[in-house]
Amino acid sequence: MIVEFDAELWLWDARKLDSWTFVSLPADVSQEIRELTDGPRRGFGAVRVQVTIGLSTWATSIFPDSKSGCYVLPVKKAVRRAEELHPGEVAHVSVEVR
Repeated sequence: MIVEFDAELWLWDARKLDSWTFVSLPADVSQEIRELTDGPRRGFGAVRVQVTIGLSTWATSIFPDSKSGCYVLPVKKAVRRAEELHPGEVAHVSVEVR
């Protein structure tokens, strides 16, 4: 399953000083992934994915966010630098569930 969407980068409230930056997957996409991956999951309910933003592609995991009901994707610093992205900006994201 591969999904593409545009999402705003945001800082995690609990770790703002550490600059943990995420994007939230859309609710409908999150529901599809939840249904597709029904069964045992990795720690914290993580789902393995491959992500592309701009020219950057990497393997990571998405995590369920109990507050929003959506999955969230951490966007590492190296990607933000390479793609010149900052919190509050919108990125085009491609996510492939592995």
